[in-house]
Amino acid sequence: MKKTNFLMKMIRRIASILVSFIINSVIFVYKKINYLFSIPYVIGHRFKSFFKETNSIIRESLLALLICAIGDLCAGIFLGKMSFYLTAFPGLMVIIPGAIGMRGNIFGALGSRLSTNLHIGLLSPEFKRSKILSENILSSLILTLLLSIFLAFISKGICIIFGFESISLVDFTLISIIGGIISSLIMLPLTMLVSLKSFEHGWDPDNISTPIIAAFGDLFTLPAIITSAIIVSLLSYPILKYILFVILIAIALLGFYYGIKSKGEMKKIIKQNTPVLILCSFLGATAGGFLNNSIESLLKNPSLLTLVPLFSGESGNLVSILGARLSSALHSGLINPVLHPEKATIRNFSIIAFLAIIIFPIIGFLAELSSKMLNIQGLNFATVMGISTISGMILIGIMLLVVFFISIISYNKGLDPDNIVIPISTSTTDALSSLILVSVAILVLNFLVV
Repeated sequence: MKKTNFLMKMIRRIASILVSFIINSVIFVYKKINYLFSIPYVIGHRFKSFFKETNSIIRESLLALLICAIGDLCAGIFLGKMSFYLTAFPGLMVIIPGAIGMRGNIFGALGSRLSTNLHIGLLSPEFKRSKILSENILSSLILTLLLSIFLAFISKGICIIFGFESISLVDFTLISIIGGIISSLIMLPLTMLVSLKSFEHGWDPDNISTPIIAAFGDLFTLPAIITSAIIVSLLSYPILKYILFVILIAIALLGFYYGIKSKGEMKKIIKQNTPVLILCSFLGATAGGFLNNSIESLLKNPSLLTLVPLFSGESGNLVSILGARLSSALHSGLINPVLHPEKATIRNFSIIAFLAIIIFPIIGFLAELSSKMLNIQGLNFATVMGISTISGMILIGIMLLVVFFISIISYNKGLDPDNIVIPISTSTTDALSSLILVSVAILVLNFLVV
């Protein structure tokens, strides 16, 4: 009897364990199935919430990026047609990324300062002559002259170090300075116009002004460089080149001395901008060295040559939007100056990543489409769009962290982000964009050949 009771007790216990196991298993499976079915809803809800919160930001930024893409496309088409000049003026490719970046950095910062001064009432919307306006204009011209000289010297140095065939230092300098003067005469009024219109329409300059000004810089820099190269080639007597070389350098150095010795806004602008822009020019010339090293591949595939300004310009615009937004958030207290991304920072990262996913395939498509329409030797839409997208996502993945750390460190050092974050970030982008784009293009083309 005792054995029977013990056996029944064991059976009930085993049955209870089995029932409990089955019920728990069913509940576990149910929860997992329910979780799997809820994933689309959760993702959809988060996307809906993300787009609801960032709708205006994405709309403004995407509009600015598409407008900029048109300017960058024109620059790309121009570069695609520059094969003759790149051959006639060896080493010219080295100076191009630095010159394009310099225009965007100098006049992007100018536009940001003008917008700020308009909003706080230090400047009149009519842009009447005033001390602060005059100082901003003169500072931009002085920086253009000074950095054009440095860019020419560093470009020639890169050509010598890497053994690139190149034009003389005097020709480099004259082309750089004259090109800077020509583009500045166009960029100054355009920057003032963009700043004024953004102020009048209440646009967020973080999303609109800086990318559009940079696009104008991309658009006008290449024609200015070619025009200056033609002007220099017309100076048939070497003595004329040397005289002009000495005069322009003297003017630049006197202007720099005047700016440093002045008081007020001009001294601050030149003092803070000069070291940053020198670093930016070095990074830009480095990018040019990467491109010049791959010049044969680029000349054989002009659609890739067309893609270069598009890719570099749009990458720089995305980075400048992020830099401007992080700087504004730091100043307004929305982001704490700590070296780890917070929720607001990650939200800004998400905005840039989403814009990148949209814009990089588009610019690849535009580069190949322009090649087809102009009967320039191209590859095919899938290849160029693939190269653009892969390169872009790699680049943006790196630059999200680079911009974040530059923003936090510069803010903690008490530096003005208008003068620091965007120039360094976009110039770093220029250098990396050339390296990544060329590397990915070579890998993709080699894979296709195999």
